[in-house]
Amino acid sequence: MRLFDLRLIIAFLFGLYGVVLVVVGLGFTTDEDLEKAEGVNINLWAGIAMAVLAALFAAWAVLRPQFADTDKQPLKEL
Repeated sequence: MRLFDLRLIIAFLFGLYGVVLVVVGLGFTTDEDLEKAEGVNINLWAGIAMAVLAALFAAWAVLRPQFADTDKQPLKEL
């Protein structure tokens, strides 16, 4: 597994934003905000969805790592 695999970077960013939204949804949502969103705590649900997506991206990167095939000969110039 490579540290700078794009899937891990995406997972980190989605996870970070997801955690921020969960914290905002749990601790800083007012009744007025809920009324605007028709009773749905959208920050909480979006944060949970982003955290789940981050876990899926991280699992994908760990379970299916990408490696360069070094056994092949380089292409010859024309």
